[in-house]
Amino acid sequence: MDIVFAGTPDVAVPALEALAESEHRIRAVLTRPDAPVGRKRILTPSPVKTRALELGLDVIEADRLRGDVITTLRGLDIDAVAVVAFGAIAGPAALATARLGWFNLHFSLLPHYRGAAPVQRALIDGVTRSGVSVFRIDEGMDTGPVLRRRELDLDHPDVAAALEDYARRGAPELVTALDELAAGTATETPQTGEASHAEKITVADARLDFTEPAARVIDRARGTSPSPGPWAELDGRRTKLFGLTPAPEITADADPGTLRTAQNAALLRCGDGWVHVAWIQPFGKPRMSAADYLRGHGEIRFDPNTDQGA
Repeated sequence: MDIVFAGTPDVAVPALEALAESEHRIRAVLTRPDAPVGRKRILTPSPVKTRALELGLDVIEADRLRGDVITTLRGLDIDAVAVVAFGAIAGPAALATARLGWFNLHFSLLPHYRGAAPVQRALIDGVTRSGVSVFRIDEGMDTGPVLRRRELDLDHPDVAAALEDYARRGAPELVTALDELAAGTATETPQTGEASHAEKITVADARLDFTEPAARVIDRARGTSPSPGPWAELDGRRTKLFGLTPAPEITADADPGTLRTAQNAALLRCGDGWVHVAWIQPFGKPRMSAADYLRGHGEIRFDPNTDQGA
């Protein structure tokens, strides 16, 4: 088939590469415009744009699917659009630009975790099995019928590892869905069961509450690492903590939020026990070993989390 690929971040690159190696013809790649990155706000192309140009593919840049971009897509005379984390909503005019429709690789088992942050929300919720779905985009929020789904473990240490894994494993599912569409053998199954929603992660979502059980603290840290980064306040200043893992052998007691050194490791007291902390990032400073930090500061205690809505 003649297709357009629509995607923007790193997680979309494996699918682009898989489609470039498939029998389908990528007529163009649709991605978000160059955006300022880093403290110096340097204008930087998206990972998908960078890879598309390396592959010799034409690139269309748009932050909204309307106006000239619709005209351009119509002029390509395409069969389908394959989407992975493009970052803009396709309305009726956009969806009508491809004969067979638009098809999205989503990182959950729909209808669970519809929305912008399915892997992050699933990790925060302590979900241990999730997966990927390829579905037809309609005018709802991830509500279209499913063509392919693959159940996968969700046992990753953080969002970055989970997304990298799901992007790699999901790419062949998207290719297969398009293969079946081209052959006329695709089966589209309406979504059934109770839906859940995965809104975009905010800084407030990343705040740790050390009165919660250790498992809950670890899950929230996993679901917000590396960005925006799990944090708590220390002397009124936001301090990030990374690499939280269980420490079930520790029996010492302390107030929740206490960070101390024991057995040559940094240990953090939670509501029902301790967790290991690998790295700490004090406000305005680079990330460093939590054990090294404690050697220079001694035992510390994070401020109580009084924001119950965080």
